[in-house]
Amino acid sequence: MKRLKAASLITAIKTPYNRDGEIDLATYDQLVEQLIAGGVEGIIVGGTTGEGQLMNWEEHLMLIAHSANKFGDRLIIIGNTGSNNTREAIKATEYGFASGMDAALQINPYYGRTSEQGVIEHFKKVLPLGPLFIYNVPGRTGQDVTPEMIAQIADHPNFIGMKECAGNERIAAYEAQGIACWSGNDDEAFEGRHKANSHGVMSVTANIAPSLMRKLMDDSQASELNKKMQPLISWLFCEPNPISINTALAMTGAVAPIFRLPYVALSAEQRKQGVELLSAFDQNELVGDELNVLEDSDFTYLA
Repeated sequence: MKRLKAASLITAIKTPYNRDGEIDLATYDQLVEQLIAGGVEGIIVGGTTGEGQLMNWEEHLMLIAHSANKFGDRLIIIGNTGSNNTREAIKATEYGFASGMDAALQINPYYGRTSEQGVIEHFKKVLPLGPLFIYNVPGRTGQDVTPEMIAQIADHPNFIGMKECAGNERIAAYEAQGIACWSGNDDEAFEGRHKANSHGVMSVTANIAPSLMRKLMDDSQASELNKKMQPLISWLFCEPNPISINTALAMTGAVAPIFRLPYVALSAEQRKQGVELLSAFDQNELVGDELNVLEDSDFTYLA
């Protein structure tokens, strides 16, 4: 638990694909190596950014097992094994821990929402399985996991803390109570770390700029860097995640420009804006070896 709580920069890693539409493990491994070189301490496998929602459980659990086997000695491996189906969340989490992951990321039931007490009972069923983070992202689930709800489960020995998207005021309140919090909002992560006393960030931006996000977590005086990065972070969320990060990594040559539908690349105009924003940083600060707008015809969309 001490090792899990010590990680301040955790990346929700992107999942790359090959021309057959399958997970490209060779490219995935290259991405992970670059994240490690940039100072990332942990990865979330198959999260929203990693498109777990577009995977079947066989793929999802394979990628967790692969990550644990290949990188578990150098990174904290967090498997996104949550679900809006409690039975499914239990089974996936059991398999994830059997595959070697260090912790699970658990979201509250979404779409087919339940009552507040139902959310609490859902978490009570997965907490005994192993260490876990609870992910609160009301913008995606349509339901806020409130501090009053967390108070009923926070004393469980397997509860690590929160990935919290409800803002730094809530993060500061949690941390004041001794509940560990990681920001789920890259644009707020610097102030979350140095003003709200968060444990760190679970980041999308770290996929393409890990060393810069590392500096934001480590250096309380890096306000100018934080200001410089805000336009890039804003662009990375100009469409629902992971559309922009997928496009950006294709533009830097880090991954092939292959998307699983229903995600499609940013428009040519948005890509031009992205090149301008990414060009403000040194190439060695970015994941990938080049920077191109790409043509619409360069992108492949697979079901």
